[in-house]
Amino acid sequence: MSSTTLAADQSKPSALGPMLVIGLLFFIFGFVTWLNGPLIAFVKLAFQVEDVYAFLVPFAFYISYFVFSLPASVVLRRTGMKKGMALGLFVMAIGALAFGQFATMRVFSGALVGLFVIGAGLSLLQTASNPYISILGPIDSAAQRIAIMGICNKCAGILAPIVIGSLVLSGIGDIDAQVQAAATPQAREALLSAFAAKIHAPYLSMAVLLALLAVWILRSPLPEIRPTRANSEQASGDTSILGFPHLWLGVLCLFLYVGVEVMAGDAIGTYGAGFDLPLDQTKFFTAFTLGGMLLGYVVGLLVIPRFISQQRYLAVSAVLGVLFSVCAYLTHGYLSVGFVAALGFANAMMWPAIFPLAINRLGRHTEAGSALLVMGIAGGAVVPQLYAHLKVHFGFQLVFAALMVPCYLYILYYGLRGHRVGLRDGDGARPA
Repeated sequence: MSSTTLAADQSKPSALGPMLVIGLLFFIFGFVTWLNGPLIAFVKLAFQVEDVYAFLVPFAFYISYFVFSLPASVVLRRTGMKKGMALGLFVMAIGALAFGQFATMRVFSGALVGLFVIGAGLSLLQTASNPYISILGPIDSAAQRIAIMGICNKCAGILAPIVIGSLVLSGIGDIDAQVQAAATPQAREALLSAFAAKIHAPYLSMAVLLALLAVWILRSPLPEIRPTRANSEQASGDTSILGFPHLWLGVLCLFLYVGVEVMAGDAIGTYGAGFDLPLDQTKFFTAFTLGGMLLGYVVGLLVIPRFISQQRYLAVSAVLGVLFSVCAYLTHGYLSVGFVAALGFANAMMWPAIFPLAINRLGRHTEAGSALLVMGIAGGAVVPQLYAHLKVHFGFQLVFAALMVPCYLYILYYGLRGHRVGLRDGDGARPA
């Protein structure tokens, strides 16, 4: 090694510090995002609504990604990634404050607006942090770095339903029975108002914490990274973003992936309730799915890219998704729920693989490509809504399998072929 190369390596800033900061942000993503599963049970009781309306919780949250991701890329071009992340945290704080207040007042539309605002802040954070961590090092090992972020994310996700279950949903089965047995409408309303008020303190605390984190990020030593420069190797500077079909196929792939992830994580409680399992148990089912995802991240971290490429692992994960979905359909009760939770393992490494494969070689279009991919998170709004509406007319297990299996088959296509469409030989990620 020449002295010039050695000096360059020594002068290159360490990625450890930025990874720790982004890891904290992914922890926040996980905690806030995976509250949606328990919140479905919360709004069903607090607002006395059916599943179709309760599933507006993930819809309001995830549809904001579709609305705000492209504007977020414009904001990031003006502010830079660091200030953009801080701004995203401030927006989330406002949303958390609004949701806690409106939910306590039992104003359903206001509570949904609060969730929409939280999602808007997260869309800004996600649009900045995902390409940031993807291009912090070599693109062919990006899945490994995102896996580390995923571990932070899913550890928080496991904690979220436990925390909200203990602070807000404790004894929800008994409260539901008391509401149904209330002697007068006034007594019923008093019980529901007392239950709804439990959400206020946790979300007020969350709002304060998010605001403090925003100030900390603003003052942190997190360096700016220009995605255009870091991800421009072998990209054509004259190519329109429409000239990257692997990106557009990746947007659809991410849309379907987030749909199945939310189905396995947020809808698992409702799925378990279809077997008449107790509410005091189903409120924790989301934690089981996230436990499976955490295990999947650990396995992915160990084997990618040392033993298997990120695109090949994506294909293997999709096959597991098909198998677990079919097994959930063919079984019943806790065993069927167990297969749904096992989808967490299958889903774990999908985002870490899809995102870097889709933004590969975008060059000056990296920010816009990232925004389009983050828009794909709207799949978490659409697929569960389809489930909520269709299961009214058909068996919930059949609907679940009919939605999940085609999604996983497309993800399998993207892992095997779709991520290379339009890329010249040598332009794609390292061969499988």
